[in-house]
Amino acid sequence: MGNTTINRVASLGLLFWLIKILSTTVGETAADYVSVNLNFGLTVTAIVMGAITIGATIWNFKQKDYYPPTYWLLIVMMSIEGTLITDLLVEKLGVSLLTLDVIFAIAMAQLFFVWHKKEHTLSIHDINNDTREKFYWIIVLTTFALGTGVGDTVSEYWSFGYLHSLILFGTIFILAGIFYYFKIISGVLAFWIAFIVTRPIGASLGDLFIQEPKDGGLGLSIGLINIVFFIIIIGAVAYLTIESKKRNKENIS
Repeated sequence: MGNTTINRVASLGLLFWLIKILSTTVGETAADYVSVNLNFGLTVTAIVMGAITIGATIWNFKQKDYYPPTYWLLIVMMSIEGTLITDLLVEKLGVSLLTLDVIFAIAMAQLFFVWHKKEHTLSIHDINNDTREKFYWIIVLTTFALGTGVGDTVSEYWSFGYLHSLILFGTIFILAGIFYYFKIISGVLAFWIAFIVTRPIGASLGDLFIQEPKDGGLGLSIGLINIVFFIIIIGAVAYLTIESKKRNKENIS
């Protein structure tokens, strides 16, 4: 078991899921904006965002407790990097979406297996040492890459459309909560199902906003969507930071 630490992982709640979905949307739109609109290209964008992601990871692990700005910055960066990894494999290396979905699904299943075998739990409420947290973040990055591929497979490869994909994955998200409420599935399983499908939910939402009407989207400005969603994320994270500081002061007193 790794060194004991104070939990650096966010607790669950409405804002958790709101920020998670918005961050995945930003992951989709920001990656496209930098690589296409700013003409960085996929490879350079992946390298730049990868470097920032590494920096965000180091910053987060330096914290002694959950600190909203570092946690959510890392979530956003992993969302962007996960999108870019999938796009690179598909567009640069010619790997098919279906093949990629299978590869990432197997990789994620193996990660869960090794994590559980080593730590005997997959609950985010028990991520209280470095080893568990490392597994957690590797899984997070994998879910973003897998979710990107699955979202593109359903909405584009299978021609399901962005709106219908959003409804499909949104329904799975809601059902995970309902099944947990009625004790049909465990809280751990419900969480990871919901966590995984928020990626295609965010991707479908982002594509619905920015793709041209002829392609099934609304044709909104990608820059505008990024700005609006970033403002909402920053506002929500600021609120969580203030509340976290208040709770810490109350605990000390």
